[in-house]
Amino acid sequence: MQELRLRQQMTLAPRLQQSVKLLQMSALEFTTAVEHALATNPFLEDPEDEQDAGEPAIAPAPATEAPVHYDDAPSDAPAPSPETDMPPPDAPAYSGDYPTRAAGDGAMDQSQWACATLSMRQRLSLELGNYHLKPRDRLLAEFIIDALDDDGYLRSPLCALCGAAGGEFDPAPEEAEWMAALRLVQQLDAPGLAARDLAECLTLQLAAAGGVQPGTRDLALSIVGEHLQRLAKNDCAGLRRLLGCTEDALRDACALIRGLDPKPGGRYNADAPAYVIPDVFVDKWQARWRVLPNRNAMPQARLHRTYADLFRRARLDDRSPMAQELQEARWLVRNVEQRYTTIQRVAEAIVKRQQTFFEYGDVALRPLMLREVADDLDMHESTVSRATVGKYMVTPRGVFEFRHFFSRELATESGGSCSAAAVRALIKEMVESEDPAMPLSDVALTQQLAASGILLARRTVSKYRGQLRVPPAELRRQH
Repeated sequence: MQELRLRQQMTLAPRLQQSVKLLQMSALEFTTAVEHALATNPFLEDPEDEQDAGEPAIAPAPATEAPVHYDDAPSDAPAPSPETDMPPPDAPAYSGDYPTRAAGDGAMDQSQWACATLSMRQRLSLELGNYHLKPRDRLLAEFIIDALDDDGYLRSPLCALCGAAGGEFDPAPEEAEWMAALRLVQQLDAPGLAARDLAECLTLQLAAAGGVQPGTRDLALSIVGEHLQRLAKNDCAGLRRLLGCTEDALRDACALIRGLDPKPGGRYNADAPAYVIPDVFVDKWQARWRVLPNRNAMPQARLHRTYADLFRRARLDDRSPMAQELQEARWLVRNVEQRYTTIQRVAEAIVKRQQTFFEYGDVALRPLMLREVADDLDMHESTVSRATVGKYMVTPRGVFEFRHFFSRELATESGGSCSAAAVRALIKEMVESEDPAMPLSDVALTQQLAASGILLARRTVSKYRGQLRVPPAELRRQH
């Protein structure tokens, strides 16, 4: 008896898949990808290598030729000269009106180009801050994040987490609430985190994998869900018999599974510093903050006109391999240009909304959500997310990932708001100015924040202190 099943599935067009893939790459990964395309696709050429006339080389958005400036100065302030690329040494300083210390001067040392490594739990907590959640739901997710082991697995049963929550919840959370929080955490950052066993870990990664044929994915899911032991024993004959598939289909599915990461938390444990290539530079010119592209991080490619004309005159079949390569070359040129434009626009939106940070540092970082930038630029929130992960800007205060400027909103006693990043900066300042013989406990830090109008639970203050890698008070005491 045959059974007909209908299933709705969203499939991205090949060009859109390539666009998404290029956007989420870091500058180094992107450069490598473009260089590989130049070396393997005959319809692409590097304008720097070939001086022949061809299609215009990839260029950033028009805004990069005339950088966008942001300031709080009067509208009649003199505009910077477009012929001048860099500000003179005596560029005027913006006096500002934010009630804290101003930026310090000094040369940037090379260590600032090494990206600070966030722990797995810090990374997930930052990702969680981008979601609008009820306090109860956020706390449930935080308990799950704290319970993950170094491999990224949730080894403790949810019922044990209920016991660990103690009196934090009234009434006690139901299993359905824990499951909803677990599903949320499993969507954060790297796929496969917060899995309760290997099968679930691999299933989460398969569900998130892009550019995979649906039949291969379904077969791999069946193997992971029901026949993982046979795969471990390399029992190909038994798998083919049980699954009723061809040898080629089984080979593709097994190759897909073996390419997954069984310990997704391990990627956060690397000790060696990762040196980054910035995507943009932010500086101040004539009292205005501006965003400039890092042209050294912009590999160029264009369509090879001579080869494209020869192909058109040859009148080959549109389905031939050469036709496919020509189509892929055109896609690459358009998608690389779109990547530059998207990153530039997102950087400009960040600078526009976080000017006080560039003047005064983390203590002046304002609450900012991905949704705000997405609405401002008329983009999808997922597009903004991909344009912020692994993208860096060089500023007078150091090198920062775009994600650094997104921080959830915390309410204050006066009815205003501040960002979680600003609270962490305040805690750091309090610790740095404390008496070494009588360091501030988490309770004392909570009280000092409350005196400033910022009301937080002690546990939240302890979490922020841990994210700053500041040990507890008893370990900071100096006799």
